[in-house]
Amino acid sequence: MTPPTTTTTATTTLNEPADLILLAKALRLPSFAQYCEPLAQTAEAQGWSVRRYVHALLSEELAGRQNRRVARFMQKAHLPVGKSLAGFDFSAVPALNKRTCLALAEQGSWVEQGHNLILFGPSGTGKTHLAAAIMYAHLLQGRTARFYRTTDLVQELQAAREQHRLEAALKRLDAYQMLCLDDIGYVKRDRDETAVLFECIAHRYERRSMVVTSNHPFSAWDGIFPDPSMTVAVVDRLVHHATILELNTDSYRRKSAAKRLAADSDDHRSTKA
Repeated sequence: MTPPTTTTTATTTLNEPADLILLAKALRLPSFAQYCEPLAQTAEAQGWSVRRYVHALLSEELAGRQNRRVARFMQKAHLPVGKSLAGFDFSAVPALNKRTCLALAEQGSWVEQGHNLILFGPSGTGKTHLAAAIMYAHLLQGRTARFYRTTDLVQELQAAREQHRLEAALKRLDAYQMLCLDDIGYVKRDRDETAVLFECIAHRYERRSMVVTSNHPFSAWDGIFPDPSMTVAVVDRLVHHATILELNTDSYRRKSAAKRLAADSDDHRSTKA
């Protein structure tokens, strides 16, 4: 005789809020777990419907995910610390159009289309600060970016080429919608270095945005690239679909040093008096 089949049904009794938090954590919903009890108290006090409560919880989870995503992007971007548009002294660069800079920071269309941004100016005029500040604004909007001193990037790409991994290295950089080449003028006039730099610029052309800072105008870039035809090719690719900002002013650092000297001199005279 065949024994009867026994079916066992497991039941789970929710003991809120503890069990609801456990379920949220199991589903990897950390913000849901964090806010379920505080929002439940608010919902009870204000007479929310279940639909409104669930909507509020899911909104917190979505916001939390976006914040964590931006935090990851920030960590990978390697931006100089403390560089924001709020901290940039536009009054010290009267030739610079502040409205244009704000538009570059706020509008993402140029990044999405793979356009470039090029900043020229003497050393110490704020090119790096402005470039990093604009990139920072786009990171907050959820875009990806990577800041490099150009010499560091060149060394990284040269090492990849020696290991026959240059193409893979360039493809990894495609993960960043914005790639900054800071101080491109400090690259040595070496054929191997400039070759990998050209490969990088050509690879990203019309696909991914580049932000380039330089102490030297294009007319002096023959001092960077040993081959004149390579210079023309690089400039042509960078300028096509580019916004160019010129910071032709006195050095911030020189002005700051002069102010410190003047202040020290005043203090010294006050002490003697």
